Amino acid sequence: MNTRYVPSLDRPPFWARALTHGFFILICMACLFPILLVFAISISDEGTITEYGYEIVPRVLSFRSYEFVLSDFNQIMRGYMVSILITVAGTVLGTLITAMIAYPLSRMDFPFRRHFTFFVAFTMLFNGGLVPWYLVYVKMLGAKNTIVPLIMPLLVNGFNVIILRTFISANIHPAIIESAVIDGAGELQIFFQMVLPLSVTGLAAIALLVSLNYWNDWYNALLFIDTKKLFPLQFLMYRVNISIQVLNTSSFIPDSAAAARVRLPNETARMAMSILGIGPIVLAYPFLQKYFVRGLTLGSVKG
Repeated sequence: MNTRYVPSLDRPPFWARALTHGFFILICMACLFPILLVFAISISDEGTITEYGYEIVPRVLSFRSYEFVLSDFNQIMRGYMVSILITVAGTVLGTLITAMIAYPLSRMDFPFRRHFTFFVAFTMLFNGGLVPWYLVYVKMLGAKNTIVPLIMPLLVNGFNVIILRTFISANIHPAIIESAVIDGAGELQIFFQMVLPLSVTGLAAIALLVSLNYWNDWYNALLFIDTKKLFPLQFLMYRVNISIQVLNTSSFIPDSAAAARVRLPNETARMAMSILGIGPIVLAYPFLQKYFVRGLTLGSVKG
Protein backbone atom coordinates (compact mmCIF):
# COMPACT_ATOMS: atom_id res chain seq x y z
CA MET A 1 0.00 0.00 0.00
CA ASN A 2 1.45 3.30 -1.10
CA THR A 3 1.35 6.03 1.49
CA ARG A 4 1.75 9.64 0.55
CA TYR A 5 3.90 11.82 2.79
CA VAL A 6 2.01 14.73 4.26
CA PRO A 7 4.18 17.43 5.85
CA SER A 8 3.47 18.16 9.47
CA LEU A 9 1.24 21.14 10.08
CA ASP A 10 2.01 21.29 13.80
CA ARG A 11 2.83 24.64 15.31
CA PRO A 12 6.52 25.58 15.62
CA PRO A 13 8.15 24.72 18.92
CA PHE A 14 7.68 27.05 21.85
CA TRP A 15 11.25 28.35 21.80
CA ALA A 16 10.94 29.35 18.14
CA ARG A 17 7.68 31.22 18.74
CA ALA A 18 9.10 32.90 21.83
CA LEU A 19 12.23 33.95 19.95
CA THR A 20 10.16 35.34 17.06
CA HIS A 21 7.80 37.22 19.36
CA GLY A 22 10.69 38.60 21.39
CA PHE A 23 12.45 39.80 18.24
CA PHE A 24 9.38 41.69 16.98
CA ILE A 25 8.74 43.12 20.45
CA LEU A 26 12.26 44.56 20.40
CA ILE A 27 11.62 46.01 16.92
CA CYS A 28 8.39 47.63 18.12
CA MET A 29 10.14 49.07 21.17
CA ALA A 30 12.90 50.48 18.97
CA CYS A 31 10.26 52.19 16.82
CA LEU A 32 8.27 53.54 19.76
CA PHE A 33 11.23 54.72 21.85
CA PRO A 34 11.95 57.93 19.85
CA ILE A 35 8.28 58.95 20.04
CA LEU A 36 8.15 58.26 23.78
CA LEU A 37 11.37 60.20 24.28
CA VAL A 38 10.03 63.21 22.37
CA PHE A 39 6.83 63.14 24.41
CA ALA A 40 8.76 62.84 27.69
CA ILE A 41 10.90 65.86 26.76
CA SER A 42 7.82 67.86 25.80
CA ILE A 43 6.36 67.46 29.32
CA SER A 44 9.67 68.07 31.10
CA ASP A 45 10.92 71.25 32.74
CA GLU A 46 13.25 73.26 30.53
CA GLY A 47 15.75 73.71 33.35
CA THR A 48 16.14 69.98 33.96
CA ILE A 49 16.60 69.36 30.25
CA THR A 50 19.38 71.96 30.18
CA GLU A 51 21.05 70.50 33.26
CA TYR A 52 20.61 66.74 32.84
CA GLY A 53 19.90 66.31 29.13
CA TYR A 54 17.23 64.13 27.53
CA GLU A 55 15.62 61.49 29.75
CA ILE A 56 12.82 59.04 29.04
CA VAL A 57 11.33 59.68 32.50
CA PRO A 58 10.87 63.40 33.26
CA ARG A 59 12.50 64.59 36.49
CA VAL A 60 10.10 67.52 36.80
CA LEU A 61 6.75 67.53 35.02
CA SER A 62 5.93 70.77 33.25
CA PHE A 63 3.36 71.63 30.60
CA ARG A 64 4.74 75.10 29.99
CA SER A 65 5.88 74.11 26.50
CA TYR A 66 2.31 73.22 25.50
CA GLU A 67 1.01 76.42 27.09
CA PHE A 68 3.53 78.39 25.06
CA VAL A 69 2.80 76.60 21.77
CA LEU A 70 -0.98 76.71 22.30
CA SER A 71 -1.04 80.31 23.47
CA ASP A 72 -3.05 81.19 20.34
CA PHE A 73 -5.35 78.19 20.45
CA ASN A 74 -7.80 79.46 17.82
CA GLN A 75 -5.00 79.99 15.30
CA ILE A 76 -3.65 76.49 15.97
CA MET A 77 -7.08 74.95 15.40
CA ARG A 78 -7.46 76.96 12.19
CA GLY A 79 -4.06 75.69 11.10
CA TYR A 80 -5.20 72.13 11.78
CA MET A 81 -8.28 72.64 9.60
CA VAL A 82 -6.21 74.11 6.76
CA SER A 83 -3.69 71.26 6.95
CA ILE A 84 -6.43 68.63 7.00
CA LEU A 85 -8.18 70.28 4.04
CA ILE A 86 -5.11 70.49 1.83
CA THR A 87 -3.96 66.99 2.86
CA VAL A 88 -7.27 65.31 2.08
CA ALA A 89 -7.91 67.24 -1.15
CA GLY A 90 -4.30 66.98 -2.31
CA THR A 91 -4.06 63.25 -1.52
CA VAL A 92 -7.24 62.38 -3.44
CA LEU A 93 -6.37 64.54 -6.46
CA GLY A 94 -2.67 63.68 -6.42
CA THR A 95 -3.24 59.93 -6.22
CA LEU A 96 -5.83 60.05 -9.01
CA ILE A 97 -3.65 62.16 -11.32
CA THR A 98 -0.62 59.97 -10.59
CA ALA A 99 -2.64 56.89 -11.54
CA MET A 100 -3.91 58.59 -14.71
CA ILE A 101 -0.30 59.23 -15.77
CA ALA A 102 1.13 55.89 -14.62
CA TYR A 103 -1.49 53.69 -16.29
CA PRO A 104 -0.82 54.76 -19.92
CA LEU A 105 2.92 54.52 -19.28
CA SER A 106 2.44 50.90 -18.15
CA ARG A 107 0.72 49.95 -21.41
CA MET A 108 3.16 48.37 -23.85
CA ASP A 109 0.88 49.32 -26.76
CA PHE A 110 1.03 53.03 -25.93
CA PRO A 111 2.98 54.52 -28.90
CA PHE A 112 4.65 57.39 -27.01
CA ARG A 113 5.37 55.42 -23.86
CA ARG A 114 9.14 55.95 -23.83
CA HIS A 115 8.90 59.64 -24.66
CA PHE A 116 6.51 60.46 -21.82
CA THR A 117 8.46 58.25 -19.42
CA PHE A 118 11.53 60.33 -20.25
CA PHE A 119 9.59 63.56 -19.56
CA VAL A 120 8.50 62.21 -16.17
CA ALA A 121 12.02 61.10 -15.25
CA PHE A 122 13.44 64.43 -16.44
CA THR A 123 11.38 66.32 -13.85
CA MET A 124 13.04 64.25 -11.12
CA LEU A 125 16.43 65.71 -12.08
CA PHE A 126 15.71 69.26 -13.26
CA ASN A 127 13.16 71.99 -12.63
CA GLY A 128 12.47 75.49 -13.91
CA GLY A 129 13.88 77.25 -10.86
CA LEU A 130 12.34 79.09 -7.94
CA VAL A 131 11.76 82.47 -9.62
CA PRO A 132 9.85 81.20 -12.70
CA TRP A 133 7.90 78.82 -10.47
CA TYR A 134 6.91 81.68 -8.16
CA LEU A 135 5.98 83.99 -11.05
CA VAL A 136 3.73 81.35 -12.62
CA TYR A 137 1.60 81.08 -9.50
CA VAL A 138 1.62 84.77 -8.57
CA LYS A 139 1.57 86.59 -11.92
CA MET A 140 0.04 84.13 -14.36
CA LEU A 141 -2.42 82.29 -12.11
CA GLY A 142 -2.96 85.05 -9.54
CA ALA A 143 -3.04 82.38 -6.85
CA LYS A 144 -1.22 84.22 -4.06
CA ASN A 145 -3.07 84.03 -0.71
CA THR A 146 -5.35 81.26 -1.99
CA ILE A 147 -5.53 77.54 -1.32
CA VAL A 148 -4.31 76.74 -4.85
CA PRO A 149 -0.52 77.07 -4.27
CA LEU A 150 -0.84 74.88 -1.18
CA ILE A 151 -2.26 72.01 -3.25
CA MET A 152 -1.17 72.29 -6.88
CA PRO A 153 2.68 72.19 -6.56
CA LEU A 154 2.62 68.82 -4.79
CA LEU A 155 -0.01 67.09 -6.91
CA VAL A 156 2.35 65.07 -9.10
CA ASN A 157 5.76 63.65 -8.29
CA GLY A 158 7.81 61.86 -10.91
CA PHE A 159 9.07 59.30 -8.41
CA ASN A 160 5.52 58.33 -7.45
CA VAL A 161 4.56 57.98 -11.12
CA ILE A 162 7.47 55.60 -11.75
CA ILE A 163 6.58 53.53 -8.67
CA LEU A 164 2.92 53.19 -9.64
CA ARG A 165 3.74 52.50 -13.29
CA THR A 166 6.02 49.65 -12.23
CA PHE A 167 3.37 48.30 -9.86
CA ILE A 168 0.66 48.28 -12.54
CA SER A 169 3.00 46.64 -15.08
CA ALA A 170 3.93 43.89 -12.62
CA ASN A 171 0.48 43.17 -11.18
CA ILE A 172 -2.04 43.71 -14.00
CA HIS A 173 -1.55 41.22 -16.78
CA PRO A 174 -2.11 42.53 -20.33
CA ALA A 175 -4.60 39.70 -20.84
CA ILE A 176 -6.95 41.42 -18.41
CA ILE A 177 -6.91 44.58 -20.50
CA GLU A 178 -7.30 42.59 -23.72
CA SER A 179 -10.31 40.70 -22.40
CA ALA A 180 -11.95 43.97 -21.36
CA VAL A 181 -11.36 45.44 -24.83
CA ILE A 182 -12.87 42.35 -26.45
CA ASP A 183 -15.94 42.75 -24.25
CA GLY A 184 -16.35 46.29 -25.56
CA ALA A 185 -15.07 48.27 -22.59
CA GLY A 186 -13.69 51.75 -23.26
CA GLU A 187 -10.46 53.16 -21.85
CA LEU A 188 -12.24 55.04 -19.07
CA GLN A 189 -14.17 51.92 -18.09
CA ILE A 190 -10.99 49.87 -18.04
CA PHE A 191 -9.20 52.47 -15.93
CA PHE A 192 -11.89 53.14 -13.33
CA GLN A 193 -13.56 49.72 -13.14
CA MET A 194 -10.58 47.39 -13.55
CA VAL A 195 -7.20 49.09 -13.17
CA LEU A 196 -7.97 51.14 -10.06
CA PRO A 197 -9.67 48.29 -8.10
CA LEU A 198 -6.78 45.95 -8.95
CA SER A 199 -4.19 48.57 -7.95
CA VAL A 200 -5.48 49.32 -4.45
CA THR A 201 -2.20 48.25 -2.85
CA GLY A 202 -0.09 50.53 -5.02
CA LEU A 203 -2.57 53.38 -4.75
CA ALA A 204 -2.52 53.11 -0.94
CA ALA A 205 1.27 53.36 -0.90
CA ILE A 206 1.21 56.38 -3.20
CA ALA A 207 -1.58 58.00 -1.17
CA LEU A 208 0.50 57.62 1.98
CA LEU A 209 3.54 59.25 0.37
CA VAL A 210 1.45 62.09 -1.04
CA SER A 211 -0.35 62.72 2.25
CA LEU A 212 2.95 62.90 4.13
CA ASN A 213 4.24 65.48 1.65
CA TYR A 214 1.14 67.63 2.10
CA TRP A 215 1.02 67.33 5.88
CA ASN A 216 4.69 68.21 6.37
CA ASP A 217 4.78 71.05 3.84
CA TRP A 218 5.40 74.56 5.13
CA TYR A 219 7.57 76.01 2.35
CA ASN A 220 4.70 76.76 -0.04
CA ALA A 221 2.90 78.68 2.69
CA LEU A 222 6.08 80.66 3.33
CA LEU A 223 6.21 81.71 -0.32
CA PHE A 224 2.57 82.26 -1.23
CA ILE A 225 0.52 82.89 1.93
CA ASP A 226 0.41 86.14 3.91
CA THR A 227 -3.03 85.86 5.54
CA LYS A 228 -3.22 84.02 8.87
CA LYS A 229 -6.48 82.29 8.04
CA LEU A 230 -4.66 80.16 5.42
CA PHE A 231 -1.60 79.27 7.50
CA PRO A 232 -1.23 75.47 7.71
CA LEU A 233 -0.18 73.85 10.95
CA GLN A 234 3.41 73.15 9.94
CA PHE A 235 3.97 76.75 8.92
CA LEU A 236 2.60 77.93 12.26
CA MET A 237 5.04 75.59 14.01
CA TYR A 238 7.83 76.98 11.84
CA ARG A 239 6.94 80.53 12.90
CA VAL A 240 6.87 79.54 16.57
CA ASN A 241 10.29 77.91 16.21
CA ILE A 242 11.71 81.02 14.56
CA SER A 243 10.24 83.19 17.33
CA ILE A 244 11.91 81.04 19.98
CA GLN A 245 15.26 81.28 18.23
CA VAL A 246 14.98 85.06 17.89
CA LEU A 247 14.07 85.52 21.55
CA ASN A 248 16.87 83.24 22.73
CA THR A 249 19.59 84.75 20.55
CA SER A 250 18.64 88.42 20.45
CA SER A 251 21.14 90.72 22.16
CA PHE A 252 18.63 93.58 22.41
CA ILE A 253 16.39 92.06 25.07
CA PRO A 254 16.18 94.39 28.11
CA ASP A 255 17.65 93.25 31.42
CA SER A 256 14.20 93.13 32.98
CA ALA A 257 13.23 90.41 30.49
CA ALA A 258 16.38 88.35 30.95
CA ALA A 259 14.82 86.07 33.54
CA ALA A 260 11.79 85.49 31.35
CA ARG A 261 14.06 84.59 28.47
CA VAL A 262 15.85 82.01 30.62
CA ARG A 263 12.52 80.39 31.50
CA LEU A 264 11.32 80.46 27.90
CA PRO A 265 10.79 76.87 26.69
CA ASN A 266 13.24 76.01 23.96
CA GLU A 267 13.92 72.30 23.51
CA THR A 268 10.68 71.32 25.22
CA ALA A 269 8.68 73.63 22.93
CA ARG A 270 10.23 72.02 19.84
CA MET A 271 9.30 68.59 21.12
CA ALA A 272 5.78 69.76 21.92
CA MET A 273 5.42 71.04 18.35
CA SER A 274 6.56 67.64 17.07
CA ILE A 275 3.91 65.86 19.14
CA LEU A 276 1.17 68.24 18.02
CA GLY A 277 2.20 67.95 14.39
CA ILE A 278 2.57 64.18 14.24
CA GLY A 279 -0.77 63.31 15.81
CA PRO A 280 -3.30 63.36 12.96
CA ILE A 281 -1.04 61.92 10.26
CA VAL A 282 -0.34 58.87 12.44
CA LEU A 283 -4.02 57.98 12.10
CA ALA A 284 -3.52 57.48 8.36
CA TYR A 285 -1.19 54.52 8.89
CA PRO A 286 -3.72 52.08 10.44
CA PHE A 287 -6.27 53.08 7.80
CA LEU A 288 -3.92 52.38 4.89
CA GLN A 289 -2.05 49.45 6.41
CA LYS A 290 -4.77 46.93 5.56
CA TYR A 291 -4.21 47.69 1.88
CA PHE A 292 -0.52 46.83 2.01
CA VAL A 293 -1.21 43.24 1.02
CA ARG A 294 0.26 41.74 -2.12
CA GLY A 295 -1.35 39.26 -4.43
CA LEU A 296 -4.65 40.97 -5.17
CA THR A 297 -4.50 39.74 -8.78
CA LEU A 298 -3.32 36.18 -8.09
CA GLY A 299 -5.51 33.78 -9.97
CA SER A 300 -7.09 36.45 -12.15
CA VAL A 301 -5.23 35.08 -15.21
CA LYS A 302 -5.12 31.38 -15.86
CA GLY A 303 -1.97 29.95 -17.31
